[in-house]
Amino acid sequence: MVGAGAAGLFCAGVAGQRGLKVLVLDHSAKVAEKVRISGGGRANFTNRDIDVRQPHKHFVGANPHFCRSALSRYTAADFIDLVQKHGIPFHEKHKGQLFCDRSAGDLIDMLLAECDAGGVDRRQPCGVQAVRLSADGGYELDTDQGPVQTAKLVIATGGLSIPAIGATDFGFRIARQFGLRTVEPRPGLVPLTFDGAAWAPYADLAGLALPVLIETGDKKNRIVFAEDLLFTHRGLSGPAVLQISSYWQAGTPIRINLAPEVDLPAALTEAKQRSRKLLANELAQWVPARLADAWVAQDPDWQRPVMECSDKALARLAERLARWELVPTGTEGYKKAEVTLGGVDTRDLSQQSMESKQPGLYFIGEVVDVTGWLGGYNFQWAWASAHACAMAL
Repeated sequence: MVGAGAAGLFCAGVAGQRGLKVLVLDHSAKVAEKVRISGGGRANFTNRDIDVRQPHKHFVGANPHFCRSALSRYTAADFIDLVQKHGIPFHEKHKGQLFCDRSAGDLIDMLLAECDAGGVDRRQPCGVQAVRLSADGGYELDTDQGPVQTAKLVIATGGLSIPAIGATDFGFRIARQFGLRTVEPRPGLVPLTFDGAAWAPYADLAGLALPVLIETGDKKNRIVFAEDLLFTHRGLSGPAVLQISSYWQAGTPIRINLAPEVDLPAALTEAKQRSRKLLANELAQWVPARLADAWVAQDPDWQRPVMECSDKALARLAERLARWELVPTGTEGYKKAEVTLGGVDTRDLSQQSMESKQPGLYFIGEVVDVTGWLGGYNFQWAWASAHACAMAL
């Protein structure tokens, strides 16, 4: 097993407890660093709302249905049972998202305890320089701690996101070395950035958060999320933007309803009948005051008492707030991305066992072209793909 993250450690523990001899190698000194920093340090370790019959609702990839087999055989309920068996306190935040009460360290301790129960051998830090087929059809690895021979090789090295904690393209290189196809990787669950000059009117809103409806795509492929938006100095972040980033295509717009819970045309028309306040002050009932001020500053027709605004000006303001359309120039990249989109092409993997077309070579977790929504879905894919692999080894 190469990779001591969520998928690698879980697969090793399950396989070891089934009586297999398991060795885990990882080039980092610390295990499961991505688990440690996830969910604000509390690890959003699964999601109760995963619909295993319709995984394409919550997972992205060239073939979103690929993950159905593994997810239906090892469910969120199965992993919750394991967490409870280890006495780890947890809570549901919202939308089915489960977090550790104390810290992600509890989850890492659980994974290591499961490995210990299976007699798993771990070597860290231990880099792998080369992998090749051996004469008997197994695999030979050149490592920092000498050669390793194995009949079966599992790659659980993750993707390219967050290089600061050791992310590399090792898994993709191994896949290509053995003739497997890969889907071009790109950052996923990542903040979006905008051109400096175009973003200037909004730069002072950095730190402001509010609930929105966000969408991308055309009528046929429209994707919509109701989540919180966060303004940053360089662009937009928050759960709404992280979610939409996995579907957004470069050069295309995103559309945001900044006041999804109010009928703005009706509210502004009603305000015009009764109020002597400035339009910005009326608007601040429905959106944060800083946002209201930034918005009305963009048009002289909006910088006056609401009763003096023309119907056309109010309609224009309502439309702009309910359908703010803008084209990102890019993303914050892998350094801020929570996951990697793309990866080992699922056409070259078995959905039952995660074994590749190259006999004895398996790929699990984030290295595979299966990416979940924000909210525990990617961890559940790690557990489920690891379990499918461990049961097949």
